[in-house]
Amino acid sequence: MAEKNSGPGITTLGWIQLHPKTAPFASHRTLFAFLWVAALASVFAWQRNTISGFLALGGVPARLPPRLRPVVFCLTEFGGVGDGVTLNTEAFERAVGAISELGNKGGGQLNVPPGRWLTAPFNLTSHMTLFLARDSVILAIQDEKYWPLMPALPSYGYGREHPGPRYSSLIHGQNLRDVVITGHNGTINGQGQTWWTKYRQKLLNHTRGPLVQILWSSNIVISNITLRDSPFWTLHPYDCQNVTVKNVTILAPVSHAPNTDGIDPDSCEDMLIEDCYISVGDDAIAIKSGWDQYGIAYGRPSRNIVIRNLVVRSNVSAGISIGSEMSGGVSNVLVENILVWESRRAMRIKTAPGRGGYVRQITYRNLMFRNVRVGVVIKTDYNQHPGAGYDPTALPILRDISFTTIRGQGVRVPVRIQGSEKIPVRNVTFQDMKVGISYKKKHIFQCAFVQGQVIGTIVPAPCDNFDQYNEQGQLVKHAASQNVTDIDYEI
Repeated sequence: MAEKNSGPGITTLGWIQLHPKTAPFASHRTLFAFLWVAALASVFAWQRNTISGFLALGGVPARLPPRLRPVVFCLTEFGGVGDGVTLNTEAFERAVGAISELGNKGGGQLNVPPGRWLTAPFNLTSHMTLFLARDSVILAIQDEKYWPLMPALPSYGYGREHPGPRYSSLIHGQNLRDVVITGHNGTINGQGQTWWTKYRQKLLNHTRGPLVQILWSSNIVISNITLRDSPFWTLHPYDCQNVTVKNVTILAPVSHAPNTDGIDPDSCEDMLIEDCYISVGDDAIAIKSGWDQYGIAYGRPSRNIVIRNLVVRSNVSAGISIGSEMSGGVSNVLVENILVWESRRAMRIKTAPGRGGYVRQITYRNLMFRNVRVGVVIKTDYNQHPGAGYDPTALPILRDISFTTIRGQGVRVPVRIQGSEKIPVRNVTFQDMKVGISYKKKHIFQCAFVQGQVIGTIVPAPCDNFDQYNEQGQLVKHAASQNVTDIDYEI
């Protein structure tokens, strides 16, 4: 990666600026980790800026799709026409039907060649690989009359935006096993602009559909593709096991593209998300597990989730969120090696009375914030509910949350943890934190009803709610009060 001189004694490497007098990294190991994140950022910038399969250095020869299943089909064999005008729904349906007959023979692969393949929503089948060639684009038809309605998800009780049924996703699957969506960085484009406009103008009577939604399924791999401009949430695995999302680019406008979350693991178990670039109009990632009384009754937690090696941007929401729909519980989550840039918030946990459930055993480490308004947020009054029938005495439990090795520049409020008397936040740990702030006001590490500990060097200085330990683990200062309230939303 090329270096450039930004002034006397200052070196800029990617998005990270190093100053020899400030020594922002505590160790060579930490320095290596964040230089690696910067390198990863450049890789994803390269991937995102690759146009039509050509780099600035010259054309890249077309690659033949690999043979990943015993039987391989091409969409054109079923009448597909990639002119961006012809509707290819029946071609996709016929191809999926042919693959569904091959389950006991190892399944089949459907190649989508270069072209613009307009389609209405269609279903996948088990033991299937959907392979998108370079310069192939699956285009969603924009007229909602082509989008079938489906029952509300059981852990949400009704459509997320309207009571009653919801629109299907563009690419849909349920009760499946062994499904792969991959390619040579082909694109699935939801053409969400029409949906966003109708949503803002209140012209829709049902909840918008995601771009890709897979329900009650296992052994799912999504890799080496671009997902963009979803009508609603982009990738929504629901009540699934053994899901891998790797080398995926997810894009939507960072403003005026409502609810275009990147990846929403929802009541999922054993999931890996790695090596992705996400820049969208809502949370880049939001881990969920159901909404209020419906999520409590459904009772499926999200757990055993690893999120690593990501570059994310969310101008209106957060880089990595948990909640607010977390009523089935969220536990055993690792978030590491994450760069969040030009975002409203970086890491956020959001919940409210009525949610029930729990958020616990959450580990964050090796985080970089660049021009972020609020770095770490825990909010316990996110009061959106599915209706008047929720139980306000169903209180979530928030505990055992750790943050290790946080770096940043241009951060307005590094930490805002807003527990409450009813929903205190317990056993929160900060260790090795050095964040450069953009707002020179005293109360920038904000706390209310939180208990925990800080270990070693913490910059800026922590609030008085935490016990303070030195790097050798020796207690230096007891917390003044776990209930000290110092939240200022004016900053």
